[in-house]
Amino acid sequence: MTSQAISPSDERELETISAILPEGATIHAWIKASHGAAPGRLTAHAEGNAAGTVETSNPHEFEFRLLTLERGGETVFSYDPTTTEVSVLYAFRQSRVLEDGIRLLHVRPSNATPDVPGGYHFRPPFGWMNDPNGFGRFGGKLHLFYQHYPHSLRWNNMHWGHAVSDDYLRWTHLPIFLPPSDELAAQADGRGGAFSGSAIALDGSGIRIFFTEHMKDREPEEQVQFTATSRDLVNVEPASLILPARPTGLGLTTDFRDPYVFSGPDGKWKMLLGTRDREGGVILLYETDDPAAATGWTFLGMLHRENRFGMTAAECPCMVPLDGPAGDPSTRWALIFGLLTSRDPATGRRNMTTATVGRFDGQQFSMEFEQELDFGTDAYAFQAFVDEDGPVGIAWLANWTDISREIDMPTAMTLPRRLALRNGALITPPVSGAESLRRHRLDVGGLLEGQAVDLANGSIEILLTLKEAGNAFRLEFEHSEATVVVQLNDDGLSIPFSVANAKTSPRYIAAGARPSTIRIFLDAGSLEVFADDGRWTGTKRLPGFKGVRAVRLTAPEGNMLAAEIWQLGL
Repeated sequence: MTSQAISPSDERELETISAILPEGATIHAWIKASHGAAPGRLTAHAEGNAAGTVETSNPHEFEFRLLTLERGGETVFSYDPTTTEVSVLYAFRQSRVLEDGIRLLHVRPSNATPDVPGGYHFRPPFGWMNDPNGFGRFGGKLHLFYQHYPHSLRWNNMHWGHAVSDDYLRWTHLPIFLPPSDELAAQADGRGGAFSGSAIALDGSGIRIFFTEHMKDREPEEQVQFTATSRDLVNVEPASLILPARPTGLGLTTDFRDPYVFSGPDGKWKMLLGTRDREGGVILLYETDDPAAATGWTFLGMLHRENRFGMTAAECPCMVPLDGPAGDPSTRWALIFGLLTSRDPATGRRNMTTATVGRFDGQQFSMEFEQELDFGTDAYAFQAFVDEDGPVGIAWLANWTDISREIDMPTAMTLPRRLALRNGALITPPVSGAESLRRHRLDVGGLLEGQAVDLANGSIEILLTLKEAGNAFRLEFEHSEATVVVQLNDDGLSIPFSVANAKTSPRYIAAGARPSTIRIFLDAGSLEVFADDGRWTGTKRLPGFKGVRAVRLTAPEGNMLAAEIWQLGL
């Protein structure tokens, strides 16, 4: 939508962005001054008439500016590229934004997300994304907030992005919800911003969000907790500080983040926070008597400690009842959290996510068992809530071990997953609506005969049924940048994976797993394996954004009972 035009006033060459927009459209623009003393300036004309100008003198970071069009029609935004950079420009109708979303008018090549034809995982409309935040059902719609940096494909000062859905799978992008503080927003040095958190419904309408503000090198606390409200589910009101400091006397590091707020078994609002001490990762528990959860937060104590991997930081905790109502003392709860910098000595996998299951009385958590949430480890920062049919969660489809200064990684979210107890284990199958992604079957005759089967654009679901639980097989995928395999043998279910020139590769394995059904979802950039309805789940981010091209199955004769391959799409 960008074209060249000549300004009649001074005949400088301007960049223009044109669109047909309705009367009353709201415009969000992020602009920056390019060089020298001249301010950055973006001017709008609607049907040839001046419709507004926004300016900034900040040469370090893009600043948010707002315009409202009093008249509709052909609208032209113009700027001088020698003095002004425009990072993001989008329009929406305030009265219809929850239904229609935003209309993206402009992004730069450096913050444009990759074109992924047929992709069905959630991706941001521009920029960087990591942890899911505030995942829940509000105002009749599913809301997903997420850690977001709009202006490049790499992590920087954190914002909250926002999207809504009716079915967990098809998402409508909304305006950026929560920017960093003004002080942080003026910098481009990755000092912090609005870190991860959660959301709860307000009585009547709207939501209350909770988030960590991180500011690097701030004394005495780099990380503090804020709350804010949104009455219309789109615009956020000014935030208030609720927890200005860590608990004292516990030997905690400066890690103090990711508030997760939920209703406890006693009807009071509870808050989990992640931290660490010299022994390992620690989950802190707070509560308030305030029905609105706005004030009065008090520290109850350490809820849980994980010290198997040394001095790792527990982060992104969440907690949901699994097999009954929250107020029933017999209900088991799942406490799920990531362990930043953890390393499994047996497999070399990093940044593990642990699921602990037990009973919670509002003050103490009594663990009955724990298991790894995902043996592929690329389902990080998992966040869940209790929906109408039970608990559902989603995770960032990535892992911090893959991040570097050299690699741009505009990643996705995992498929949303249900949580339930079955036969003494936590299962996390994909939401039932995932079947709606199926477009048509592919011929699998060649697959069972050991031939390579073409997978078109790589947006695929594969279902394998074994004649007996634990029967061996090996699925080899043809990928342009990696060796990718899913196999089952005497060691268990695994995802052998490596990239060229890698010195070593972790072993992504569910040791001892003996499933009888395997369900595999492939998309550009990802592989998700669900065995025995999510009893064992493995998620692996794949390099690049080209899908797996073909698959070949190897299995001893008689081991396979059935196989299906489905072409998927939104």
